[in-house]
Amino acid sequence: MRRDALWAVACFVVGLLLLAAGAYQHRWAAAPLFAGPLAISCAGVAVRRSRPLLALGLGGVAFVGDFAMGPSLGTLLIVTDNLYSGVRYGPRELGRWMLGITSVIAVVAGVVAGVLFRQWAAATVFLVQTGLVGVTPVLTAMIIRQLEDQAASERARAEQVARLAELDRAAAVQAERARMARELHDMIANHFSAIAIQSTAVLSRRDLDAQTVRKVLESIRENSVEGMDEMRAMIGLLRQDGEEPEAIRRRVAEAEELAERAREAGLDVRMRVDGDARELPAPVDLAGYRIVQESLTNVLKHGGKAADVVIGYLPGLVTLTVDNPVGEAGRGLPGAGAGIIGMRERTNLVGGVFEAGPHDDGWRVRAELPTLEST
Repeated sequence: MRRDALWAVACFVVGLLLLAAGAYQHRWAAAPLFAGPLAISCAGVAVRRSRPLLALGLGGVAFVGDFAMGPSLGTLLIVTDNLYSGVRYGPRELGRWMLGITSVIAVVAGVVAGVLFRQWAAATVFLVQTGLVGVTPVLTAMIIRQLEDQAASERARAEQVARLAELDRAAAVQAERARMARELHDMIANHFSAIAIQSTAVLSRRDLDAQTVRKVLESIRENSVEGMDEMRAMIGLLRQDGEEPEAIRRRVAEAEELAERAREAGLDVRMRVDGDARELPAPVDLAGYRIVQESLTNVLKHGGKAADVVIGYLPGLVTLTVDNPVGEAGRGLPGAGAGIIGMRERTNLVGGVFEAGPHDDGWRVRAELPTLEST
């Protein structure tokens, strides 16, 4: 790699400066001779990532040549990088082998120095120096590699959890859309049945006057427009096969029945209607009913004791607000994700606005559903 090559050149220049400053053992070799081992070790730096075993081998050759002449400080420092690179970027089992080899060399060097110099201090110094040059870079490379492996494992686990969460969310959305498709199917069928009946009556009766025919045609047109609106709302939904569709149309006006059933289950439901109740478009009626139903179900599911339900009829808009004063300890409402996804999907389908989350001393679900009326 280009960066490693530049780093090798920089190491060679610094090594030459150290030689010029006399940072080498003055034995029989002159300073220019130390440039050979220095260049070999720097060549190992240039291939440290692409060919780590070659870098390790070059470092070993440079160390032997340099030690035979001196040694020199610059070459020893660069050889430590050769050891580090070989263990970190090379085969995994190489680290254990190099740790054993360098540890044995450090002990042998200390023993030999103690025997030759007959001083324990000399043995200790050689042992520590050899350990710093050999054992320390190997241990450092092994630790860094282990941390990198752990980080990679955590990233893979996090990606897997994210994929599973996305699959769960997609399954919840798909199930909710399938149920909505079944319900909307019945509403659309009602419109087209009325159109078929009215058109058949007009065709079979020849004694109808023009005004009656016009009224029937206006009714057919109205059913057609409403049916097309609901058909647009159903586009993109998939219906599950093998399940019987529900034949009952649910309405926001029937939310009091939901409240009564919740009261029978032990929940204190306070219901309030703001504004004048009126007929709503079928998709809005159904979405509003299901949002209130799911909200009360979540309150019961998470151990709530009370709920405040407010239905507001505004010009061109109906609002649904369900407050659950769960207290500070229960504001997170864990496990309510699937229900919230379904409510948000219903709201988006009719072009509304949905929000759910902590509010004051509890949990609030609020939906604003446009009624597509002229104001």
